[in-house]
Amino acid sequence: MSPAKQQTIAPNTALIGRATPTLPSRPHAVNSTLLNDDKPQGHETLIVGMGCFWGAERLYWKQNGIYSTAVGYSGGFTPNPTYEEVCTGKTGHAEVVRIIYDPVQISLPQLLALFWENHDPTQGMRQGNDIGTQYRSVIYVTSPEQLAHANTSKDRYQQALQQHTGSSITTEIELAGTFYFAEDYHQQYLAKNPDGYCGLGGTGICLPPQ
Repeated sequence: MSPAKQQTIAPNTALIGRATPTLPSRPHAVNSTLLNDDKPQGHETLIVGMGCFWGAERLYWKQNGIYSTAVGYSGGFTPNPTYEEVCTGKTGHAEVVRIIYDPVQISLPQLLALFWENHDPTQGMRQGNDIGTQYRSVIYVTSPEQLAHANTSKDRYQQALQQHTGSSITTEIELAGTFYFAEDYHQQYLAKNPDGYCGLGGTGICLPPQ
């Protein structure tokens, strides 16, 4: 694995990309919701990256209160990237899951607890054997309130890690930029391929209650 794939790139070195977006051609393979940018009234959006996006998406679509999930790319510079481009490390994007949820049925703290407890947020530009900037741990929020909650939960989880392992969180927490849909075959991949690869693996440490 080239060390360069573990280093973030500058915007002026990113791949050019393209003007035409990749748009899903089929509804969600599990709950049949349309995969687009629409969301029902009263619903909210959160974007997370936990390494390979296949397993992370399955983790969230299984929860009550989730209207829709979609995998894609975010946090970088290349417009409308392909999977192959993201894997070069030259787009700046992370593999992410966009979650549209009903906060009456599932709260943001519940979503964040799933995030912290189901991957290792201390590994930098990798997740287990998946190595590269596209596998970094990220939370991209869509409101100042979400940002405050994300940072508070990070502080709580860091305290728990400090007590047990001494490891430091490397998770990137920022306001969300553009979300680019991944190709059709990645959407709900583990629903279509139940024996497919899932790289999720947590630290074994729970997020302390508020």
